[in-house]
Amino acid sequence: MQKSVRYNEGHALYLALLARKEGTKRGYLSKKTAETNRWHEKWFALYQNVLFYFEGEQSSRPAGMYMLEGCNCERVPAPKGCAAGSAKDAALDKQHYFTVLFGHEGQKPLELRCDDEVDGIEWVEAIHQASYSDILIEREVLMQKYIHLVQIVETEKIAANQLRHQLEDQDTEIERLKSEIIALNKTKERMRPYQGNQEDEDPDIKKIKKVQSFMRGWLCRRKWKTIVQDYICSPHAESMRKRNQIVFNMVEAESEYVHQLYVLVNCFLRPLRMAASSKKPPISHDDVSSIFLNSETIMFLHEIFHQGLKARIANWPTLILADLFDILLPMLNIYQEFVRNHQYSLQVLANCKQNRDFDKLLKQYEANPACEGRMLETFLTYPMFQIPRYIITLHELLAHTPHEHVERKSLEFAKSKLEELSRVMHDEVSDTENIRKNLAIERTIVEGCDILLDTSQTFIRQGSLIQVPSVERGKLSKVRLGSLSLKKEGERQCFLFTKHFLICTRSSGGKLHLLKTGGVLSLIECTLIEETDAS
Repeated sequence: MQKSVRYNEGHALYLALLARKEGTKRGYLSKKTAETNRWHEKWFALYQNVLFYFEGEQSSRPAGMYMLEGCNCERVPAPKGCAAGSAKDAALDKQHYFTVLFGHEGQKPLELRCDDEVDGIEWVEAIHQASYSDILIEREVLMQKYIHLVQIVETEKIAANQLRHQLEDQDTEIERLKSEIIALNKTKERMRPYQGNQEDEDPDIKKIKKVQSFMRGWLCRRKWKTIVQDYICSPHAESMRKRNQIVFNMVEAESEYVHQLYVLVNCFLRPLRMAASSKKPPISHDDVSSIFLNSETIMFLHEIFHQGLKARIANWPTLILADLFDILLPMLNIYQEFVRNHQYSLQVLANCKQNRDFDKLLKQYEANPACEGRMLETFLTYPMFQIPRYIITLHELLAHTPHEHVERKSLEFAKSKLEELSRVMHDEVSDTENIRKNLAIERTIVEGCDILLDTSQTFIRQGSLIQVPSVERGKLSKVRLGSLSLKKEGERQCFLFTKHFLICTRSSGGKLHLLKTGGVLSLIECTLIEETDAS
């Protein structure tokens, strides 16, 4: 006899009490029993990812409960038997039905219905959101935003301290200037000759003074206009205009990139995750992780960076970007893992497309208007070019940033770090591709080849060569290499590496076999002799 599952009943009753008081969604629903297929009205209460139901709203003890983690809820049409007939059937036809699917075999779906359509929609939405994993994802997003805000606060504190020191220096300078003005006024008072009453001044003198004041103002305005026009036409002003245009283009490009990542995550990654959790999944969770890897984390990172750029644009014409790159640089290491996995992710995607169900589902996703006719491979390729794009942008920005500019050194440091990261990523991709190429060749050889398991063995090229018989003093040597005699020429499939040269024969079935004698040649102490005489 199978034992029943034990659980903490006291804690379940406590959660039921919380659900009655603080539940996300509460109300009467009709529940279909699995034994009799009859509908019974119960009072339901949803708390976190647990759905309780009671005999009535005043019941203190739940009649049952359902765990909703990993389930799916969807609306369904009314049963066919309720389409026409008596007044009772017509009333049932106005009911709104929905079903909770638990996502694993052996568990029958929970069928529910309610009288109000809006209430039914709210129940479906509440059950959709009753997932602990979604809460964890939201917590991760909030934690990343919190870390970013903490970094911004620390940066603002440093800036505030610098401004405070500048204000103190300016206060000291103001006091010094005030004392100088007082001293100058005293000197002016001593040097000013005696002046009579202004009322006794000659009217002609007053007119002359007004004309002089007008001329001084006109000359001053003309001088300032000339200064402003000269600056507008100066190379410095032209350089600042180009610098601002580069920043505006950078914000537009970042906005477009964030949108591309949003489409990748919301139109492909998350729907495929849900499909992998269905009863008949067209793709496994491991394949979804291999294809998309950390795309979602990259999207969150660039959403934060984009918000920072827009905040800087709001403070135009003061455009300070160096601190944003200081925050972004330590987090760009996530691109190393994505770039290293890119070729493998495309291979996994190509293998998954062999499944007709997956290929059909993927074409439905790609038909989404947000994709604008682009395929999933295109969206997976966009992050590959983001680091080089930042390097080009910083190079252009530094070309129009004066050497005495306040953030010149910070931008140069950011550019050097990005170039170093780009070189490391390029080397890692090259090493990974070389290892995969060596393993692919090793699998094609029937006997296998241990030297290809050496990570320092770099593939150069491959192809077919004609092995000619060796000649010693005008006679053919009768040395046999493999199963073929060297009395006549033979075609060989050859592979050239940095340390070894492999010679293989191809059987009638297309398989490769290493020559038993001379199939693996070490190139460390070899000498290449080119014979000019073809005879």
